[in-house]
Amino acid sequence: MKRNERHSAAWGKKLLVLGALILTASVAVSQSKISPDLQTAVTLSTLASKSTLVESLAAQAGVSTNPSVNVIVQYAAPPSQTNYSTAASSGATLTGQFTSFQGATYSIPLSAVGQLVSNDPTISYISLDRALAGATDYGDGAQAINLDIAPSLSFDGTGVGVALIDSGITPNNDLRFANSTSSRIVYSQNFVPSVTSTSSASATVISSSAVTSTSDAYGHGTHVAGIIGGNGSNSTCSNCFVTFRGVAPNARLINLRVLDQNGQGTDSSVIAAIDRAIALKNIYNIRAINLSLGRGIYESYKQDPLCQAVEAAWKAGIVVVVAAGNYGRNNSIGNEGYGTITSPGNDPYVITVGAMNTKFTGTPADDVITTYSSKGPSAVDHIVKPDIVAPGNGRISLLASTSATLYTTHPVTAVPLNYYQTVASSAPSTNYYRLSGTSMATPEVSGAVALMLQQNPSLAPDQVKARLMKTASKSFPASSIITDPTTGVTYVEYYDIFTVGAGYLNVAAALSSGDVAPSTAGSALSPTAVYNSSNGTVTLVEGSSVVWGSSVVWGTSVVWGTSVSSNSVLWGSSVSGNSVIWGTSASAQSVVWGSSVLWGTTVTTNGDN
Repeated sequence: MKRNERHSAAWGKKLLVLGALILTASVAVSQSKISPDLQTAVTLSTLASKSTLVESLAAQAGVSTNPSVNVIVQYAAPPSQTNYSTAASSGATLTGQFTSFQGATYSIPLSAVGQLVSNDPTISYISLDRALAGATDYGDGAQAINLDIAPSLSFDGTGVGVALIDSGITPNNDLRFANSTSSRIVYSQNFVPSVTSTSSASATVISSSAVTSTSDAYGHGTHVAGIIGGNGSNSTCSNCFVTFRGVAPNARLINLRVLDQNGQGTDSSVIAAIDRAIALKNIYNIRAINLSLGRGIYESYKQDPLCQAVEAAWKAGIVVVVAAGNYGRNNSIGNEGYGTITSPGNDPYVITVGAMNTKFTGTPADDVITTYSSKGPSAVDHIVKPDIVAPGNGRISLLASTSATLYTTHPVTAVPLNYYQTVASSAPSTNYYRLSGTSMATPEVSGAVALMLQQNPSLAPDQVKARLMKTASKSFPASSIITDPTTGVTYVEYYDIFTVGAGYLNVAAALSSGDVAPSTAGSALSPTAVYNSSNGTVTLVEGSSVVWGSSVVWGTSVVWGTSVSSNSVLWGSSVSGNSVIWGTSASAQSVVWGSSVLWGTTVTTNGDN
């Protein structure tokens, strides 16, 4: 046996010991009000404080036993000063408050988490303030989504506000009002904290202060903004033969920055931005929120603080559009990418978007699902997701700057000037570049929402969602085979309800439709998939107040096409009986995701070919 093999085997034994100790203690201290990942952290900290062996194993395995964490606490009623005082007496420090749901953020020693829950019976749930990231794969399609009809009907998003909760937006000529020098970025605010440290002989003091810049240092948010509402100014010239326009090129943009220069953020920052969007709704006519980001699922959507926040926005009259995630290639337990939807895309209220590959042609006839687009059902709750798919592979849109992190670290994203200008130069454009991912598919749908609400401002979020799903194109092949030229790995993709949802975004059909679902919040909830282990079948279950199946107009086969027959789901994967996919606990899903807390920016640097 080679030395590195002996070393690996030894590490495996150490990690098994550590894992067994954590699992044993976790079961012993299990509390339903504490999220699984926070409970594990509490357990590990407790064990480390009592055992030098555990502390040593954790350090060698790179597992943190940091005794202090940031948490989000949800209450049964709006928190009061009594709650804050109880938290303080339990060792927690209040760091933030929310309005979109009944909660607050605290910094608290891990050893005090259990005490806090015991001391305050009004606490309904406590979870870590988790890390999240943009759903981008570093990697065009007006015809693909049948957008051509919108300009002919004079719909361009005028008067409609779309809030981008992302890495910021850098001002750009393409983001100005039509025939004006005024920016359509009508409001900007930053929610990314910067951490600074000062050292002395006795201690290092860490403090957090708000970053003032709302520009896009990462390069993600500006690209997303261009897909929603770029007007093509920088690609409209005497020698330009291609113009890069967004779906709603005159929509207002509300810039709420939550991701830093590396594309990283936290639950609390996103929730604070959602709070702000709700507060600004009537000032800027914010009718849609675009969330091209996500993270792992650790509990039911009914307890997830991100999901609670997006539901609050939805019920306030704002359509929330969310990326499905980029984990369609995950086959860690033979799941073939199923069960990999990210939060808050797992919430049944929101519109969750998967990504299609247009093959860079002018017809949707050859379009295929991307290999990286996350598939349903959602972890824990088994919600049918995505709801719809849209172009997301190799999308050309606005470049924030040539110093943006995505551009400098992934030069393959550059677009040569002669790609859209009649020039000999193949030098990279300083205005546009190419990215792939469900992050890029999501703003396609947000732009379509803006067009629909310009056409009919009275539509409620559920009416928008139901119409988009019903009018989505259902014409797909039974399957497609895609081989990654870099790795040589071949992927077989099936076009079932957990892969493409209700179908391919069709803007013309949505604008031409007169179908109106009930306006009640929750009338277009995504259904739940129920697996019957005795015969291996999957059926859809809708709530009593949901529109699906309530009439011939909204029949399940009308909305989801041939993927559903009499509420029985037809899907082409051999993993239909996978016990992890159909498990009802977040701990089962950890088999799929491993120990990683952060989701969002994996897959290949080129997207799909």
